[in-house]
Amino acid sequence: MPYPGRFSSNDSDDLAPQPMPDVGGGPLRPPANVGGYGPDVTGSIRAPMNAAPAPTVSHGPVAGLPPEDQPETGPRRELPAQFRRQVVNYQTVEPPGTIIIDTPHTYLYRVLGNGQAMRYGIGVGREGFTWTGTERVSRMKEWPDWFPPKEMIDRQPYLPRFMAGGDTNPLGARALYLGNTLYRIHGTNQPSTIGTFVSSGCIRLTNDDISDLYTRVTVGTRVVVLPGASAPVSAATPATVTQ
Repeated sequence: MPYPGRFSSNDSDDLAPQPMPDVGGGPLRPPANVGGYGPDVTGSIRAPMNAAPAPTVSHGPVAGLPPEDQPETGPRRELPAQFRRQVVNYQTVEPPGTIIIDTPHTYLYRVLGNGQAMRYGIGVGREGFTWTGTERVSRMKEWPDWFPPKEMIDRQPYLPRFMAGGDTNPLGARALYLGNTLYRIHGTNQPSTIGTFVSSGCIRLTNDDISDLYTRVTVGTRVVVLPGASAPVSAATPATVTQ
């Protein structure tokens, strides 16, 4: 899909910049009163009680996950500074509210306007699984269940056919579904993969970051995946944040 260039004013989500919320220092945890098929858009940021088994088990759906989707255990690792959520100076012709995926540099930008954007570190598709073009957010889901698509099962027949939403689920705390494609912007149970080329084409953020982004977008938000020859990293520099 070709990159379409500047959008008309009707394509803008026209979302004003918002202060970065305090997401706290601890990991997100499952609620006791939400099942795997809860409402698509709610205020909870925890997983359902009937989530997939804990990573310590040696059987069940978790055992069938490939290495790049196995839940990480042990102390939580801190993201490198460049991949931490921050407001940066970012020049673009895209209107406020647009999400821009810079695959080569593993960044996601949410355009704020006035030459600024909120930047998140991401994990992107490995070689042969990257893509470019535009889509719109067609659905939003908290602690989504995972049904590996047929194409993925054909490549990896050992995958589980279903995993309930939860801490061990490869889709993490939130998912933004893109059009009618198989691609999603979602959380991850492997935060150390942020900044790497690891997925089958989906865009992954830490659970804290996807939960933050989830509050800043709506169904219909435009998503632009830039071609490989995107702007250099130096085009986006940290901004002085006053909020």
